[in-house]
Amino acid sequence: MKLIVADDSALLREGLVSLLERQGHEVIVQAASAPELMSAIATAVREGRCPDVVITDVRMPPGMGDDGLAAAIAIRRDHPGMGILVLSQYVATAHATDLFSGWGDGLSMVSPHDAGGLGYLLKDRISRVADFMRSLSIIAAGGVVVDPEVAARLIHGRRTALDLLSVRELEVLELMSQGSSNQQIAERLYLSASAVSKHVTNVFMKLGLPAGEDNRRVRAVLAYLTAHD
Repeated sequence: MKLIVADDSALLREGLVSLLERQGHEVIVQAASAPELMSAIATAVREGRCPDVVITDVRMPPGMGDDGLAAAIAIRRDHPGMGILVLSQYVATAHATDLFSGWGDGLSMVSPHDAGGLGYLLKDRISRVADFMRSLSIIAAGGVVVDPEVAARLIHGRRTALDLLSVRELEVLELMSQGSSNQQIAERLYLSASAVSKHVTNVFMKLGLPAGEDNRRVRAVLAYLTAHD
């Protein structure tokens, strides 16, 4: 897996890079600020060395606000096929909502099959390296991984909607939350592809996610993670 790592803390950045390289992954470049991250992305694209996943903190120079997350949104807009993992101590609700929903940045025009994975994890809540590496693999494969605390900030008023789901639909949603594709869900539950597609459609409908709403799969997963915090 090829990665770009952005964090203004040299100690944390170097520690993360060391961990990733020990696990056999390649960190193609490091960045200490949001402008450095955007420059690194441009260079990687120009040289044909696009990362599978971009890992970025939220608060970085130059503004030390949500600069890193704003950069992630810009990367998602310009390079929707890249996986993005926001790894931070903070939950920046407004920008995080933009990242996952695609509001106002044209992501509704991106096919779900072409979009890269997304993740938002809190540094202080990662207790096992194996869990972190598994989350990274899910994002690289196009899946979604969100810390329950982050999900709780992003989703409002949908928790009781889960009560409407059947046992099978809950099983399907749980596997969706683990980053499984429809085909993988079919294999896991010994169902046909058409049956899984029907269950997924029912999940969307019962959670109040109509066909015209952007990123229904992401929103359904966030609803599930929120309810199981």
